Amino acid sequence: MTAATGTEAAGAPRRTARPDLVGLGALVLATLILMLIGVRAVTGTAAVVALLVLLGSIVGLVVVAVAGAPDTRRQLAPYGLLKPGVLWLALFFVAPLLTLLKTSLSTLPSRFAVEAEFDWNFGNYSDAFSEFGDQFRRGFGYAALATVFCILIGYPLAYVIAFRGGRWRNLLLGLVVIPFFTSFLIRTIAWRSILADNGPIMGVLEGLRLDGVFEAVGLIDNGRILNTMWSVVGGLTYNFVPFMVLPIYVSLEKINVNLVDAAKDLYSNSVWAFVKVVLPLSLPGVFAGTLLTFIPAAGDFINAEYLGGPNTTMIGNSIQDQFLVQSNLPVAAAMSFVLMLIITIGVLVYTKFLGTEDLT
Repeated sequence: MTAATGTEAAGAPRRTARPDLVGLGALVLATLILMLIGVRAVTGTAAVVALLVLLGSIVGLVVVAVAGAPDTRRQLAPYGLLKPGVLWLALFFVAPLLTLLKTSLSTLPSRFAVEAEFDWNFGNYSDAFSEFGDQFRRGFGYAALATVFCILIGYPLAYVIAFRGGRWRNLLLGLVVIPFFTSFLIRTIAWRSILADNGPIMGVLEGLRLDGVFEAVGLIDNGRILNTMWSVVGGLTYNFVPFMVLPIYVSLEKINVNLVDAAKDLYSNSVWAFVKVVLPLSLPGVFAGTLLTFIPAAGDFINAEYLGGPNTTMIGNSIQDQFLVQSNLPVAAAMSFVLMLIITIGVLVYTKFLGTEDLT
């Protein structure tokens, strides 16, 4: 009996001491190697050696999992599942971000230089604020207005689809999503044709003799709606309103209508039932939709390029110009970091007030 037991124990998979630390160590090692390669801290032969070490860590982790006991494989499984996503983010997000940070602290030796010299030049950040303050203000202002308009348009639309859509619900959702089948650029150029001086909107306003009224309230400038602030905000609203509708619809669709009926049974009218029941339960969707709308709209440059004019340029246009036209990579990188920093702080403050506990 004892010999059989010893033989069985000898053939059993070996238990690995602290497999969770082995998995974590392999994940951290692989991540650091990819980041070093991504920022070009190691090149040539050193990069080849680093890749071999990376492959060795992955193969070693697989061998440990296969040869180990079931408990070992169970503890290693989360790190194996995390590794593809973490390595992808390390190579294609963190490494470019660190490269951009290094560029933002560099200096161009001359106007025609190709490579910037890293010298901890924080003056690029002060230049970003002093020279492009108006573009920052326009970018965030236009994005905020577009976000508000998206809520005003998207919430009622999502409400109707969720509670009144019935058998047409899928069709209505399809109509909301169908603009995504067309290029963002093509949709914006189409709006340029619609808002042109001889386009349908101006034709309707002039035919109804409303162009004077719209100019009096500031929606039209010198008989034109194109190349104004409102044409840019309108383009942003149109392009990003589906990003507001879909998350709000998901939140509304999960609400049990019996809760609304219960509120009415407690002598609440439809308005107060909406305010006290539906609106609070749909706030996670409004939160998600706001982020999905405001963040890309703040950095957008397509709408301002095709629907706006020289006085409506946003920060995205200036960053594009500094990168691709002026070739001033350090200042462009600093502007990008300032934009990301302001958006991050704004999101954290917004999250603090609204909360994300129910954001699922």
